[in-house]
Amino acid sequence: MTITNRQSGTNVHEVSDGIYRISTPVRFEDGAGFTFNQYLIADEESLLFHTGPRKLFPLVREAVASLLPVERVRYVAFSHVEADECGSLNEWLAAAPQSVPLCGRVGAMVSITDLADRAPRALADRERLILGQHAVRWFDTPHLPHGWDCGYLMEERTATLLCGDLFTQGGADLPPLTESDVLGPSETFRHAMDYFSQTKPARAMLETLASTSPTTLACMHGSAWRGDGAALLRALADALDG
Repeated sequence: MTITNRQSGTNVHEVSDGIYRISTPVRFEDGAGFTFNQYLIADEESLLFHTGPRKLFPLVREAVASLLPVERVRYVAFSHVEADECGSLNEWLAAAPQSVPLCGRVGAMVSITDLADRAPRALADRERLILGQHAVRWFDTPHLPHGWDCGYLMEERTATLLCGDLFTQGGADLPPLTESDVLGPSETFRHAMDYFSQTKPARAMLETLASTSPTTLACMHGSAWRGDGAALLRALADALDG
């Protein structure tokens, strides 16, 4: 792990080949901690998944710059419209003049075509995008865990699922990558915050994600996870049913 900003603790860690977790820990007045993570796929057409909130833009930009010239970012992608997903989208579009927003068709239709300073590249469900050595495929997952426009990217070469708010873990002092249990801590967080929509097709959508057989889950909050991702996604489906 490399610390890119000593004051904030923002750090970078390679969780899969050519895929880097950028993480900024935060601590609240009540002592609770949290992390905001972004993932950079460094390639011929580099992709940033999640921008972080707008106020974190200088820290995330500094971290990306430690890996490659910021101007090389081609796609600024996110799961759904929310501040920690795309709060600094327009700042990134300004910093990387060749970049475009990347999202699902619903997100493009209802929000990003209006909110973004450049027109988005909208991906259909299961559509594949080649970045160079890496390739990502978009999966529509409406309301999983929330947001009609929600969806996820699977990086096929490394079997890394960019899974957004799934498996969110609280805490600011977590390892960048773990093989330990994340379902238990994420279920504790879910029950406390109640941020899942409990959409009826949740099991079917989780089964679709499981069918991609991910071996790394790139979580937006908490540690990234390595192991049998299909089994973990099915275990989450069981927990939601319960």
